[in-house]
Amino acid sequence: MIKNIAGRIWAFWGATVFVSTLLIMVIPIWLTNYIKEPLGTEIFRRMSKTWMEFFLLMLGCRLVVKGKSYFIKKQNYIVVSNHNSYMDIPLSTPQIPGPNKTIAKAELAKIPLFGLIYSRGSVLVDRKSERSRKESYGKMKAVLRQGLHMCIYPEGSRNKTGEPLKSFHDGAFKLAVETGKPIIPALIFNTKKVLPGSSKPFFLWPATIHMDFLEPVLVEPGMTAAQLKEKIFRIMYDYYKNNEANYS
Repeated sequence: MIKNIAGRIWAFWGATVFVSTLLIMVIPIWLTNYIKEPLGTEIFRRMSKTWMEFFLLMLGCRLVVKGKSYFIKKQNYIVVSNHNSYMDIPLSTPQIPGPNKTIAKAELAKIPLFGLIYSRGSVLVDRKSERSRKESYGKMKAVLRQGLHMCIYPEGSRNKTGEPLKSFHDGAFKLAVETGKPIIPALIFNTKKVLPGSSKPFFLWPATIHMDFLEPVLVEPGMTAAQLKEKIFRIMYDYYKNNEANYS
């Protein structure tokens, strides 16, 4: 009972900090739209990183990131990450080394002011629209051609099951096979503890968040998207199971 009350008070504090800092960041971030790519997106990423690290500090959350050394300069990747909480997307974009974009829900871009920032770092998709899904796939290819990383959540939506991962969709792996870009798996731990979402509405609790990047997986000659998907799923599932207890 006490934790539930405290968590809701802390959620009010978190919302206050987020909105206050958003008002400060929205214009500088919007101006990055007028800087040539990929520099504009990299400046946006660095701004977002500073913002999110300050935000986490104000929440009492510690962020530990491992595996950034797997990103080789002048090489871009498809990053595939698990997805447990609304906290995942604002963590992913800033912490991926180098300019990147994330596949994200188009409806959230309609939120006033926040939508400007959200759209800046995203390839937007309306999952209910087949046309939008096809267009977003073409946009992701364009992001990779520009030399940016592309971050995708292959589970599609937040994992509300008791399993480490939900089943994966095909898009990220089809993209890797068609472009030849290596995949870097990423595992995020404990964001569901910080922001549980619908399971515990308007609740926030400080915790140590871990984000681990794993060794790049190359697309082998003749490998299908289905084979690549199965391989990445097993790597990520096993890593999560092997490290979950250490990070709890």
